Amino acid sequence: MLEQRPFRDILGRFTTGVVLVTADTAEGPKGMAVNSFTSVSLTPPLVALCAADTSSTWPAIREHGTFAVTILGDGHADLCRLFSTKGADRFATGRWSSTRAGHPIPADGLGWLDCRISTLHRAGDHELVIAEALDGDLTEQAGPLVFHAGRFTALAAA
Repeated sequence: MLEQRPFRDILGRFTTGVVLVTADTAEGPKGMAVNSFTSVSLTPPLVALCAADTSSTWPAIREHGTFAVTILGDGHADLCRLFSTKGADRFATGRWSSTRAGHPIPADGLGWLDCRISTLHRAGDHELVIAEALDGDLTEQAGPLVFHAGRFTALAAA
């Protein structure tokens, strides 16, 4: 079996974008950074993400049943680091707005989706989440926040 370190190093060569998953839960605003996010279907509009079993944030969002996804831009590296830090006051800084469903989102994100969980699957040490996109909008124009080989990087012009 392939060991964890080489597996992580190999997958680290796959470039990903980064999103915030946020919700206005019964416990107040909750959010986490996610780079395992993708579109699944156009009809119906479905997205997928993976939440680690070790996440202290995901259980409250899962219980709430709905959440927002914000696509982060190249100026959001510090915000992403904050949302990746356990115990941090993630909503204390920055400019925040709300989706039409009331979920907190960065005011300067590239776009957002309001989603409702439709399917959950156990997948190793993560939960695979399939969610239906109910609403959304484009908000800013900038380059995407890109993660590659364990660090943030910029896209090169073609």
